[in-house]
Amino acid sequence: MSRLLQILAVCGLVMLFIASQVKAEDTAAIHATGQAEARLAPDMATLELSVAREAKTAREALDANSAAMGRVIAAMRDQGVVDGDLQTSNFSIQPRYVYPSNRSEKPPQLVGYRVRNSLTVVVRDLDQLGALLDKSVSLGVNEGGNVSFGNTDPSAAIDKVRAAAVKDALRIASTMAEAAGVKLGDILSLSEQSGMSHPRPIPMARMAAAEADSVPMAAGENSYQVTVQLSIAIDQ
Repeated sequence: MSRLLQILAVCGLVMLFIASQVKAEDTAAIHATGQAEARLAPDMATLELSVAREAKTAREALDANSAAMGRVIAAMRDQGVVDGDLQTSNFSIQPRYVYPSNRSEKPPQLVGYRVRNSLTVVVRDLDQLGALLDKSVSLGVNEGGNVSFGNTDPSAAIDKVRAAAVKDALRIASTMAEAAGVKLGDILSLSEQSGMSHPRPIPMARMAAAEADSVPMAAGENSYQVTVQLSIAIDQ
C-alpha cells in the first residue's frame, strides 16, 4: 500500500509541474529588451611580441632566438614590468624545406630550421607603452604581435550598466503596457547578455614602421554593453 501511495504522490507532482508549465506558457505577457553601455578609458595594455630566427641547424636557430628574446625580456624587466606580467607562449622549432619543381622525381631538401618564440606582456603603465614597443623591435621582435587595451577591474562599471539595462527594459515594458491599456503583473523571466568592444589591435608591421623615438599610441575607450531580456505578465 505504501508503494502505491509513493507512486500516486510522484504522479501528482508530475501533474502539478505540467500544469504550472502550461499555465506559464498560456500567461499573457509583455516582452521587452533593455540595453545600456559604459565607456571606460583603458588602464592597461597587453602586448604579443614574437621573435623568429632561421639558421642551418636547429641549435643555431635556437641560440639566435634565445639571445634576442632574452634581451627583450631583460628590457621589459628594466622598465619595471614584473615577472607575473611576462609569459612565454607559442614556442616552436620547425624544419625548412626546398621543394623541387618536379616533386615526383626528387624529395624535398632540408635547408635549415626556424625557431619562433612569443612573449605576452601586460603593461600597467600606459605612458611606457610606446617606448616598450619601440625597444622590443630594436632588440629583435620581428614577427606577428599586436596591442590590445583593457581595464583591470571593470566589474563596478558593468554592474551599473546591468542595472541601467534592467531599468531600460522596465521602462519599455511600462510604455508598451500603457499604450495597450493593460497593467503589468509579476516578472516571469529576466536574462542578460553582456559584451565588450575595444579598439582594434595594432599589427606589429605598423609598429616597426613607426617613429624611432617612441611608437605613437592612442588608447581610445573600451565599451561594455549589457542587453536584458524581460518578460512581465499582463495583470488580468
